[in-house]
Amino acid sequence: MERLVSEIMHHGVLTCSRDTPIQDVARQMADNDVSALIVVNEDGDMIGLISRTDLVNARLYEQYWKHWRGLTAGHIMVTDVVSVRSQDTMQDASKLMMERRIHRVVVLDHSDEGKKPLGILSVTDVVRDIARDE
Repeated sequence: MERLVSEIMHHGVLTCSRDTPIQDVARQMADNDVSALIVVNEDGDMIGLISRTDLVNARLYEQYWKHWRGLTAGHIMVTDVVSVRSQDTMQDASKLMMERRIHRVVVLDHSDEGKKPLGILSVTDVVRDIARDE
């Protein structure tokens, strides 16, 4: 039987608000050794994502961002976040990541209400699943 995303994903996510200063975003990533934070609104619904790559890219172009110290998560977050549902199959989720050439997808609540992030499924998770496969 095909494994479900809920069986393989990392449960739980680290979040920040749109107004979180960029230095706090970087600190939270470094302190927790994660590669991305989910940006959520007041209701806890996902509105974006910031990866380490997004932070580095913004910092590289500091000359264009005259107010680096004043940047917030809302300034550099990606809003076109690829997501899957916890009850999707691993095959479908893996195919989506390969087609979109991305390293992670956000796993959303199985219900149709809102966009509550439940976890992350990364390429590393898929590789671990392949290694366990008999």
